[in-house]
Amino acid sequence: MSTTVAEERLTVAEFLKKYGHCSGVELVRGRVVWAGREPRPTGGEFRMPEFKHGVVCLRAARAVSAFVDTNKLGWVAINDTFVTVDEESDTVRGADVLYISYARLPKGPVPDELKSPPELVVEVRSPTDRWSQLFGKVGEYLNAGVGVVVVIDPNTETVSVYRDDGRQQILTSADPLTIPDVLPGFTVPVAQFFE
Repeated sequence: MSTTVAEERLTVAEFLKKYGHCSGVELVRGRVVWAGREPRPTGGEFRMPEFKHGVVCLRAARAVSAFVDTNKLGWVAINDTFVTVDEESDTVRGADVLYISYARLPKGPVPDELKSPPELVVEVRSPTDRWSQLFGKVGEYLNAGVGVVVVIDPNTETVSVYRDDGRQQILTSADPLTIPDVLPGFTVPVAQFFE
C-alpha cells in the first residue's frame, strides 16, 4: 500500500535531486509517495516487504539478468530503480526489476539516471500493494513506452503479463514465462519464482 506523506509538489528533476538516493519512494503527479519500505517522515509505521518478496525479486532479477548478460543484450537493474513514466504530470515509479537494451541505453559508464523507458519492468506484489494501484502502475509503465510489464504475485503464485498492444496473460506455476516481444528466446518456469 502506498501512502502520500508529503504535500509539497515536486517536479521530476526536484524529486530525483532530493530522493534519488532513496528506495521505496515514488513521485505520483508531483506528490511524494512512500511505498512502505521506509519510515514515514511524519511518524507511524509501514509494513516492510516480507522475506518472500525479496526472494521472488531476486529470482526474477537473476533469471532476466542471466539471459540478458549471456546474450549481451543490455542492462538489468533492481531495487526500485526510478522510471520516469510521465514528465508532464511529474510521475516517477520505482521498478523492482527492469531491462533496457543497449539500443535504448548504449554500453558505457553506468548513468545516474534512466532517460529512456526500459523494454521490460517486473513488479513483485507486496503484501501492502492494492491491485488498483498495481494496475495503475502497469498502465503508466506501458503509456511511458515500456513494452512488457510482468507482475509476480507470491501469494497466488501467479504471473500476469501486460503488453503495450493491450494483450494480457495470466500464468500459473505450471506455465513457462516467455517474453518474445522484448527477450526472444527467454523462458523460465513460473514455478521457479516460488520454489
